[in-house]
Amino acid sequence: MSKQRTTSARRLSPDKPGFHILLAILVSVIIFVLAILFLRLFTRHGHEIEMPSYYGQSAEELTQRGRSEGFVFEVSDELYDRDAKPGTVLKQNPMPGEKVKHGRKVYLTVAAANPPTIKMLELRDLSLRQAQIMIESQGLVLERVIEKPSPYENVVLEVLYKGHSIAQGTPIKQGEKITLVVGKDIGDLPDTTQTATSENPL
Repeated sequence: MSKQRTTSARRLSPDKPGFHILLAILVSVIIFVLAILFLRLFTRHGHEIEMPSYYGQSAEELTQRGRSEGFVFEVSDELYDRDAKPGTVLKQNPMPGEKVKHGRKVYLTVAAANPPTIKMLELRDLSLRQAQIMIESQGLVLERVIEKPSPYENVVLEVLYKGHSIAQGTPIKQGEKITLVVGKDIGDLPDTTQTATSENPL
């Protein structure tokens, strides 16, 4: 028995290579376990909550009470919405309902106080549908569509703003109302080409 203990002690002696290998493995395991524990503590592993909805709330109030809410609020963009109170939240990231951790930064898009000025796009000779899409993309409002007899069915003939024609590149505020004059089929037009041919044969 004493001989076995002596043999084991010799194998684990600091002078033996095996001792240093075992020591290195033991230290590595301890460091790995400590690192995992630290990461779980640092990231609050498993402590996630559901992101509340802040739509319609004052962005200024949210930034002031951010710590009590458990988040860091930051205004990242402004959009003009004629139906929204200036300074209130229109969009947020992360979205409501997402699982997030306390201390997460929340990016807010808020309603601008004044509409930005844009330049009027060229809408003439476009189809009514194309013009509608471009008007909406620019933040303008299509108030009315006026039909005018024309061989070009549903093609924009004129763009009106406050009852007057508006040219491409004219400064205009977002949210303003636009009227489109579009062509309406008036039936079969006289075939002037055929008439001219019959009257003037080659």
